[in-house]
Amino acid sequence: MIPTIDLQVACESEDVPDPDSIQRWITAALRDERAAAEISVRIVDSAECRELNHRYRDKDKPTNVLSFPADLPPELELPLLGDLVICAPVVVQEAREQHKTPDAHWAHMLVHGTLHLLGYDHIEDREAERMEALETEIITQLGYPPPYTPIAPSTNTIGSEMSP
Repeated sequence: MIPTIDLQVACESEDVPDPDSIQRWITAALRDERAAAEISVRIVDSAECRELNHRYRDKDKPTNVLSFPADLPPELELPLLGDLVICAPVVVQEAREQHKTPDAHWAHMLVHGTLHLLGYDHIEDREAERMEALETEIITQLGYPPPYTPIAPSTNTIGSEMSP
């Protein structure tokens, strides 16, 4: 199943992944849980994310991903899964701080957000363990390192002088 994705890039950033990558990551997260799915993905700057996070979660700061599951009556049988809002500057900063490639962290945030749209959560410890295990499985199947395993800073010494 290939989901329908409405991609909106509402910020100026060179670090936004290409639509094919976004499609691949969301498709991997959906696995076979839905016969069809429509998802809106809006990539925003810090100001818009902060405003949305304040309005919907009462947190006055930007965050990496916000998930808004569609709240439709089941009898409608529409494929609309919901909306994801991803803050490009936060994702890029977190990737740098966590010593991850930007693509690995973007993939993780899109998988994470899509799992929220499917009803997964991490409020309770048991739910968090289940969700993190599923995220790790999906991310590693995509060819990236496990998202919750700390990565040491680069120890590249090329070009630096070393004394004997």
